[in-house]
Amino acid sequence: MTVRACSRIVARIVAAVAAAVGAVALPSAAQASFLPPELMDSMATVIAWFVLVAVPIGVVILFWLVHVMPEKIAERRHHPQKDAIHTLCLLSLLFGGLLWPLAWLWAYTKPVAHQMAYGTDKHEDYFSEMGEKAESGELLQHEIAHLRDELDAMAKKGNLPPTLQALRRDLAATATATPVAGAQGGSA
Repeated sequence: MTVRACSRIVARIVAAVAAAVGAVALPSAAQASFLPPELMDSMATVIAWFVLVAVPIGVVILFWLVHVMPEKIAERRHHPQKDAIHTLCLLSLLFGGLLWPLAWLWAYTKPVAHQMAYGTDKHEDYFSEMGEKAESGELLQHEIAHLRDELDAMAKKGNLPPTLQALRRDLAATATATPVAGAQGGSA
């Protein structure tokens, strides 16, 4: 490239920059809003009502959803103390969220002391759900055997509620009925 060609390119760039600066520095007509002046007041009223009504409702709902998360986590994990975690979540709502971190941590802890005392680290609802799945045939044999072992461990501790005692009897009855049915099916 020659010196003349380079100087022409530089001159064009300088002219373009000068035109851009001139267009920005000297606007033809300035407006404060994209709306016409007739709609400015009505739009300001709509925005004010939204901020005064919808935003606080949204903040309260978000605050509530965050504070019930530990309860939902405890339910999903079948935590044996999920009722106490639920109570702590409600208390946290009353105390402005100060107790919420405790409920969150509690929902994620593994209840080792509860397992030593009661023979399980699951809530009663877990065993009821698993019993329903076993009755409907959704569980495999080793899962049913594991459920039976857990219920036996709880029975040894002497802390088996009546509903789970009935479930334990039903599982024991199906365990004795299954090999007999298999033996009859094999001899036929």
